[in-house]
Order: sequence, then C-alpha cells, then structure tokens
Amino acid sequence: MNGSAQRKEQNYSQSHETKALEQSNTLNVLKFMLPSLIGILLFMVPLRIQGEITIPVALLASWVQSTFAGVLPGFITVIIMLTAVLTVVTKAYQPAWILNSPFSKGLFDISRVWVWARIAAAVFVVITFYEIGPESIWSDATGGLLFNDLIPALFAVFLFAGVLLPLLLDFGLLELCGALLTKIMKPIFTLPGRSSIDCLASWLGDGTIGILLTNKQYEGGFYSKREAAVIGTTFSVVSITFTIVVLTLVELQHMFFQYYLTIIVAGLAAALICPRIPPLSKKENQYFEQADNQYDEKIPGDISSFKWGISQAVGKAKHTSWANVVKGGMQNVLDMWMGVIPIVMAIGTVALIVAEYTPFFEWIGAPFIPLLQLMQVPEAAAAAPSMVVGFADMFLPAVLGSGIESPLTRFVIACVSVTQLIYMSEVGGLLLGSKLPVTFMDLVIIFLERTLITLPIVVLMAHLFF
Repeated sequence: MNGSAQRKEQNYSQSHETKALEQSNTLNVLKFMLPSLIGILLFMVPLRIQGEITIPVALLASWVQSTFAGVLPGFITVIIMLTAVLTVVTKAYQPAWILNSPFSKGLFDISRVWVWARIAAAVFVVITFYEIGPESIWSDATGGLLFNDLIPALFAVFLFAGVLLPLLLDFGLLELCGALLTKIMKPIFTLPGRSSIDCLASWLGDGTIGILLTNKQYEGGFYSKREAAVIGTTFSVVSITFTIVVLTLVELQHMFFQYYLTIIVAGLAAALICPRIPPLSKKENQYFEQADNQYDEKIPGDISSFKWGISQAVGKAKHTSWANVVKGGMQNVLDMWMGVIPIVMAIGTVALIVAEYTPFFEWIGAPFIPLLQLMQVPEAAAAAPSMVVGFADMFLPAVLGSGIESPLTRFVIACVSVTQLIYMSEVGGLLLGSKLPVTFMDLVIIFLERTLITLPIVVLMAHLFF
C-alpha cells in the first residue's frame, strides 16, 4: 500500500509539473506573439486615411504634431538648449551625478566635434525661434524649414517610436525573422535575416524609424559595424508616403506605378552593389564595444528554420522584463530627443544655408551635365544641380525640378532623389548623431555612389515610359 501510494503521489506530482510546464510554455508563446503582433500592427500595417497611405505610429505622431502645434516649438527649443548646457557642464566640470550613470554619461560625455555641433544647434534654434539675427539662418528655406516642419515631425515620431519599438525588438520577432530570412538576406545583401524588419519599418513608415531600430540593434550586439553601416545607409529606405509627396511636387501623380517600379529596380541595384564596394565593404566585422552580447543567426542542421526561429523567439520573450522594456523605451526617447535632434538642427541648417545662398551645388552638379546629355535627358543643364542638391535636403531636387518642362526629366529627378537616401537635413543628420559607424565622408561617398548607380537605371526606365 505504501508503494502504491508513493507511486500515485509521484504520478500526481509529475502530472502537476507537466501542466505547469505546458502553462508556462503557453504563456511564453503568448508573450512572444501578442507584443510582436501589436508591433507589426503599429509599424508595418499600412492604413489609408483621407486618401493617404500611412501607418498607425505615423498617424499618432501626426496627431501629436497637430494637437500640440502651439507648444512644440517652445518645447523643442528648451530640449536643444538644455542638451547644450548639460553637455558643456559635463565636459567642463565632469559632475559625478552624470558620469556615474552609463546612460547619461553616454548622452552628455561626447567628443569635442559633437559638443560644438550641439552649441551650434542651440544658437540656431534660439535665432530661429525668435527670428532674430541673420535671416539666412531663420528663413523658411533654412532653419525655419527644419524648426517648423521637419523637427516637430521627428520629435513626435521619436516619442512613439522610442516607446513602442521594443514591441518589435524585445519579444522575439527579430529572432523569428532572422531564422526565416537569413538564407535570403545573407547571400544577396550580405546581411542578417533580422535586417528585413528594418527595411519594412522604413518602407511602410519612415526612414528615421529604420535608423532608430538599426541603432538599437547595433548597440545591443546584434549587428556588426559593417552590417549596421550597410543597413543604416542602404535599407533605411524612403517611405511610401514621401515618394507620393515627391511625385506630387513634380506633377506626375498619374505615373505612380511606373515611378514606384523604377524606384524598386534602382533601389535593389544599389542595395546589391553598395555593400560590396568601399566604404561599406571596408567596415570591420566587429561589434559595438559596449554590447553585452554578439548575436549569431546560425541554424543547427537537425532542425527546420521555422522551428528554430520559434524556439529562439519564445526564449527571447521569456527573458524579457516589462520593467526593462518601459525603462528602455523612455531612454530611447531621451536619446533621440537630446542626442539626435540637435545634430539634425545644426547640420541641416548649415547644409540648407549652403544650398540656398551659395552656388556650391551648382558647381558640383556641373559634371552631371555631359552625363545627362549623353543619356539624352532633356534640359540637362537645368537638371544637373538636382542630382546633388538632395544631399542637403530630400525635398530640394523635386522643388528645383518642378519648373522643368520635360516630364521625362522631372520623372528622372523624382526617382533619383528618392533612391539617394542620404539627406543631411534628416537621414544624414540622424546617422551622424547615432552610434552607427559612419563618418561624414562615408555619407558623401555613399550618396555619390547611389546617384551614379541608380541614375542610368532610372534614365533607361524613363525612356521606356516616355
């Protein structure tokens, strides 16, 4: 009887352990699935609102922009001023209350170049907010364009992207995508499978979201320096929404299908070639120095990609703490508000002043005249500056090209401006302000490479359509 009772008790205990294990596994699967699905919904599911295509995060950002339009300029001015003051205090006095925190130390204890950039941003933002001093700084074509249009949009996007990106990053979705797509991304684009999420988030949402996502993955040890540089400069693509705005500026809305097909073909060509040539090919396959781990997407030979992906995803979700997610999200927001927005204001203002008040871009655009003539592009002399002025700001090529009579030339300008990707007033400033391993000269070279790679493809497609 004692043996029988002991066996019953043992079976009862094993049964309870099995049920507890199954319940735990079910909860972990749900912990992976629900946040990941919410993240996909917020960042990757396109919505059509009042005839425009957007995503929920962008919609939330637009609501903040419109609702708080009266207070945002003042708040942004305070943020940029506070950032400059805390940075100068940190460099001058080395206060322990900043240096003892890894987060605040990383935010304010920066190199001398970025200290001066933040000081310049503070000067520019005060001049623009009060519209005092040289008009070349605060006009609607320079600092005013950034301060009144671009930076409020970035400010709002960073608020929601910073808080909500952990839904994509921390609950296993990237592990699943990495396992499923690494066999495609690695041989074709020399990238991990998880980078496909960066591209989708940019394409459906905004290039700035893609850069924020890539930066956090790089800091977390999931991308090497080369992979992070490639993704940030090649896969943080222009959103669908922006492409429609550009097409509207050049008055070719009726050609959206031909236009977007051309962008895809030219963009794929650049994505195939750029990672395989300098400067991107010369980046080291080393990981971020302060990363806790280095992620490997190798799949064991005795298990399918899907099963391995699910296993990795559930394991990631299991060890994710909601408290750390909330804390990390708030740090993301402050990092982007105080670390990136001042750099965009400083570099973007200087770039727009150069574009607006000097013939610099006309000079460097001159070599494109014979090239465009060789390709039989009408009004080549008028179109040449638009081939390089996009480096300053994403809208400038379309603005310059809108007065050109030839629809073929306007089509070429619209397509090339979208596939260049590196705009100092937004993406370029974000890249330089992030931890991603790219320099200003890298961006100049990559911009020119992307222009020279995509231009012949775009012109060929244009001649087919016109």
